[in-house]
Order: sequence, then C-alpha cells, then structure tokens
Amino acid sequence: MNKKSVAVIFGGRSGEHEVSLVSAQSVMQELDPDRYIVVPVGIDKEGRWWTGDDAMRFLRRGAGTPRRCMFPPEPGSILLLEEASGAWIASHVDLAFPVIHGSNGEDGTLQGLFELAEIPYVGAGVAASAVAMDKVLQKRLHREAGLPVVPFLSFSSRDIAVRAEQIASGIAAQLGLPVFVKPPNLGSSVGISKAATQEELAEALRHAARFDRKVLAEIAVPQAREIEVAVLGNEDPVASVPGEVVPSNEFYDYDAKYVDGASSLLIPADLPQGMEERIRRLAVEAFRALDCEGMARVDFLLARESGELYINEINTIPGFTSISMYPKLFEAVGIPYRDLLDRLIDLALRRHAERQALTRSYTPRAEWFRDE
Repeated sequence: MNKKSVAVIFGGRSGEHEVSLVSAQSVMQELDPDRYIVVPVGIDKEGRWWTGDDAMRFLRRGAGTPRRCMFPPEPGSILLLEEASGAWIASHVDLAFPVIHGSNGEDGTLQGLFELAEIPYVGAGVAASAVAMDKVLQKRLHREAGLPVVPFLSFSSRDIAVRAEQIASGIAAQLGLPVFVKPPNLGSSVGISKAATQEELAEALRHAARFDRKVLAEIAVPQAREIEVAVLGNEDPVASVPGEVVPSNEFYDYDAKYVDGASSLLIPADLPQGMEERIRRLAVEAFRALDCEGMARVDFLLARESGELYINEINTIPGFTSISMYPKLFEAVGIPYRDLLDRLIDLALRRHAERQALTRSYTPRAEWFRDE
C-alpha cells in the first residue's frame, strides 16, 4: 500500500500556540506509520513556517535545525527552502492535518490557503471554520436554527476602551449578574472572566478586549455542569456519548484545562433519563447548522437544579492532547485514537474528491468576453 504524506500543522500566532504543540505531538505519535508519512509543519509566533524532524523542538525550545517551508496559494505542493542555493524546491504532500487552535488556524484562514492550493485537509471548511470560531456569529446561527443558547450581548473592543463602565452597567441591567465575559474568537478559555459586580464586569471587559476586536458577555448558568460531545462525519455525522468536565477551578479555565492536572473527565456523563439522547441529537444539529465537516466538539451547559440545557459553543479543531475530551469520547464508544485519525483522514480525502468532481468551468454561448 502506498503511504500518504500527511502534513501535520501546528503552532501559529494565537494565544493557544502552546496547546497546539501538545495536540500535534499526540497526533504525530499516533498516525499509523504503516499508512502515513508524517511531515511536521510548525508555524512560529512570528508567522514563519518550518518543517523537518526538528520543527517541533525548534518551536518549543528554539533548538535544532528545521527547514523553512510554505504552501503556495496555487495548485501544487509544499515548498521547501534550500538554504545553500536559496531556491524553493517543491515536495509532494497528500493531505494537511491542521492542529492549530484559535486564530489563523481554526478560523478559516488556513483552510482558505488549502483550498487555493487544492490540498485535502482534515476538518471543517472555510465558512464553517470562520463562523464557528466567532462565538457571536455561532450563537446567532444556532439561535436562528432554534437551538438553545444562553442569552448574550456583544460589543466592540473600541467601544469598551472608551466606555467600559457604561457598557458594564447596560449588561448588568439586561442580563443581570453574574456574567461570563469572553473574547469570542479565542479558545482554551483564554481571556475569559466571571464577573459578579459591575466593577468586576468593567475590568473583565477590558481584559477580554486585549485579545479580540469584540467581546461577548453572557449569562452565567447557575451551578452549570459542563457536558461535551464529540461529532464525527461529513453528510451523516455521528455523536459520541456525552462526557462531563469537573473543573478544578470555579470554571474550566486555561489552568484547569492544561496546567494543574486536577480537573477530571467523567465518561460517560451521569445524566437524567432521556437527557443523553437529547444532547447527542442537539450536538449533531449544532454541527449541521454551521455546515461543519470532519470533526467538532460541541459543549453544553446543563443547569444542575432546573435541568435547562444550552449549547455553549462548538470547536472545529478540538484538543487532541492525551487528556483531551474529543479522542477520549470516541474511545468510549469503541473508536481508539489511531482509528479516529484514520477516519478523519478518510473523510477529508472523500470531501476533496467530491469537490474535485464538480464542474468548474462554463463557456458562454456568446463570445463577448474575448478580445477582437
């Protein structure tokens, strides 16, 4: 069997750079060496692209001798820089596996480059990636589709810079307190705060505005349980069993996810009768509402006492670390990590083949467009 070369792309210029490195390391270790040739592609915090066996070590510790590389925005292959001659040499790549969380990786920008280069890639397409990354747009589309979302408001960072206290007063009047404040285009809980007073709210708005051009404020669901579901597929997506995150901190912030190691994942989640099926159905509906493909993790908030359920967000490039919920949820239903990667790659190749089969040209009957 001919092995396929898979470019695993990691790093990037977002607040989730370090998380991406850990996710990508897990993916590269688990890709079946009998089926794939792994091509590491690291993007450093200055936006430079590197490849070679030292790419990961270089991004983590500045050590090693990786090679410069890039994907040209035209049909072809990855280009490698020959240091001696200064020439760019083409090298074939069968598929891209982006593992960049956050901006310039999960938001449709990288996916647009792959589309221009006609390289198959794992995960959601350009539009779904862009909308899912922006939690404000995501919530509006989910609300339009009749799906349950937490009441929210959004503001520009420019307005917050000049009237944070006034905006905080308006949020408190419309949503009440406490509220969560988030930069809507980041993940991994970067920049998120919980505010219980107007003073805390004004400071939370300023903090979130450091990370994004707009800021999202939403009601804090009382005694919320954090339920997550993994979704896999293209036209006929399937949902895993739900799992529950029990955070070590008040909410599942960056430290609770990646640093202190004290949070726990309960798989499957202990849910009331009928709730599991409802959550799985809503996860697939949320996936389809944004026209997602390949993979996504759908996060829910379940009020402990009232039983009210809300879609919190959808992540199109979920964490793939050894402790991440997405692969663990599918392991619980009999799809181990390595098989999951195989399925994601197959889905990407199938979608690419379908798109390549579409008619791309049209010849008008009149020749008005031609020069005399």
